[in-house]
Amino acid sequence: MSVTGQFDPALAGTRWPGMDFVRQRATRLLDGVVALWIFSGGIVLIEPSPYEVVFLLVLPIAIVAGLGLYRSTFGLFAILLGFTPFALIACLQVRVTPVTDAIIFTAVTIFLMLTSYFLANYLAEATARRMRIIIAAYTAIAVILALVGTLAYLRLMPGADFFLRYDRAKATFKDPNVYAPFLILPAMFALQRVLLGRGWQIVVSGAVYVVLMIGVFVSFSRGGWGHFAASSLITLVLVFMLEANARDKIRILIMSLLGLGMLVVALGGLLSIPTVSDFFAHRTQSQSYDTGETGRFGRQGYAVELALENPWGIGPGEFPTLRIREEPHNLYVTVFHVYGWGGGFFFYVMIAATLWKGSAMLLRPSPYRLMAIPVMATFTMVMAESIIIDSDHWRHVYLLIGLVWGLSTAIKNEQRISAPRHETLI
Repeated sequence: MSVTGQFDPALAGTRWPGMDFVRQRATRLLDGVVALWIFSGGIVLIEPSPYEVVFLLVLPIAIVAGLGLYRSTFGLFAILLGFTPFALIACLQVRVTPVTDAIIFTAVTIFLMLTSYFLANYLAEATARRMRIIIAAYTAIAVILALVGTLAYLRLMPGADFFLRYDRAKATFKDPNVYAPFLILPAMFALQRVLLGRGWQIVVSGAVYVVLMIGVFVSFSRGGWGHFAASSLITLVLVFMLEANARDKIRILIMSLLGLGMLVVALGGLLSIPTVSDFFAHRTQSQSYDTGETGRFGRQGYAVELALENPWGIGPGEFPTLRIREEPHNLYVTVFHVYGWGGGFFFYVMIAATLWKGSAMLLRPSPYRLMAIPVMATFTMVMAESIIIDSDHWRHVYLLIGLVWGLSTAIKNEQRISAPRHETLI
């Protein structure tokens, strides 16, 4: 594989006899610490969150272990370098928000972009094994949170109100609208295993998918519902078209019909509960905060005007202190007035480059394409959902970006066009 640079104390003249032993230990430790880091991504009640804190442990271990840096991932680092000065300049434009708060907010964004770059390089090597580690840790915390959210919503656990907001499940997130999208990536991997797996793998994966689906449902996030449904459909279609053989396609068609029937029954059961049915009917109607000058779309228009008038941005936290007291809830507008025109431009480049690399992965036969399908099914829809929500501090968005760039690098460096399914089905 092509590597631009790899940490080696010998280059600095600091090689010592025990270095090989330390590096071997660090290499073994790295996977476990990465698993802990991914697992901690489900606890986002404060900023900086445990996800950022644990990464401070991951990074030095990765350096000691000699993690490779790949040429094809350097674009992510270049985007980070271009984004940072503009974002920091925007912090100095704040008038009401304390500068320290603005800097902390922007520092978290920069830090999350750095995690994408790390993850891309981490996944580019030993891809199948490391992808299993990442998805296993992610699935574990997602299932736990889905169960917590569901039990809390049904008031079947002590302290249920702590895990709810406005009577909607949020688990250990600040908002149900962030909690719901977090559950979707592991659900897509579970769905893929249901479609292509065998025996007990289908049963266990089906249970995981249902648990996560119910977790999304009790969030009563309309964006989350749409995201889950659309990502599921994309995953099913891509698996059917790109990876399924003739026998698989027949089985997928049969299982899709059975699954649809079970889904209708499950939703029917949930909606038979009066409180659930009433809340569902309320959430499917137009909400008061969607319309009008101060509604979701009205404030997005105001945010566009504000961004055009302030090339250097207005800084984090400033928008709610102005004419409208609520955030614009549109990532593609927010990045311009929070990080300035320059920061917004580099953020756009990051999204566009990731979509481009992800699309190229799907078009190229590879042992890793099966891993790319759930990742891209989730990433494309979270970017679509970002039209109605601010997702620039969603940890799993940067994880998805890192996965796309890492898989893209692995595919470019892989000579094989296929591999046994048990090696590539995560």
